[in-house]
Amino acid sequence: MLDWLYHYPPLYSGILLKRYKRFFADVELATGEVVTAHCPNTGPMTGISTPGSPVQLSYSDTPTRKLPYTWEMIQVSDNDPTWVGVNTALPNRIIKVALEKFLFPELGSYSQVRFEVPYGKDKKSRVDFLLMGSDADRPIYLEIKSTTWAQGQLVLFPDTETTRGQKHLRELTALLPQARAVMLYFINRGDCPFFAPGDTADPVYGKLLRAAIALGLEILPCRFEITPTGIRYLGLAESKF
Repeated sequence: MLDWLYHYPPLYSGILLKRYKRFFADVELATGEVVTAHCPNTGPMTGISTPGSPVQLSYSDTPTRKLPYTWEMIQVSDNDPTWVGVNTALPNRIIKVALEKFLFPELGSYSQVRFEVPYGKDKKSRVDFLLMGSDADRPIYLEIKSTTWAQGQLVLFPDTETTRGQKHLRELTALLPQARAVMLYFINRGDCPFFAPGDTADPVYGKLLRAAIALGLEILPCRFEITPTGIRYLGLAESKF
């Protein structure tokens, strides 16, 4: 039996017609009906928003929602046909479950998982997870970044300039060595066994990441298989720097 970390609700098959204004996607359902779905991804979605591609939508009957459909995944054929996760609200929820299952031996032991904890200069930032009670008695600050941009079997982050991502690297680096600082890259597709920084999209980020690693920042490029049934963990990608 597969160890699913997340089970999707019933999904609706369709074909992507277009994505526009960042938050909207027109999709032709299998029934022939054309609907406008919410696109829960603010990035450029490089290589994963091609019109004509198969997509899967979830549906909510909440009366206050303007768009009842949500775009969850798209099928690409960079390698073999592969489903790629689109919904950027899911990775943190899935990592929470994975942390509660102690799924990442690289993190060692911990007894407490806290979420959205203030840190950084003047405590104006929030780290995604703070793990307490480790064997080494050092807190573990864990930041999550979702990535989908692939070049062959290599997945890269970021796929655009990210001043926010640069800030997170600087703030995590400032925690060292008194705390452990970990950047977890949520690879939202199962077809890429290799990971690297997206230097052509944001050379500053790549430079900061390498400098942070030299000072002790840890990275976990975690691969996840995305299917219309659910999401499961595949292990770590090999880093290529």
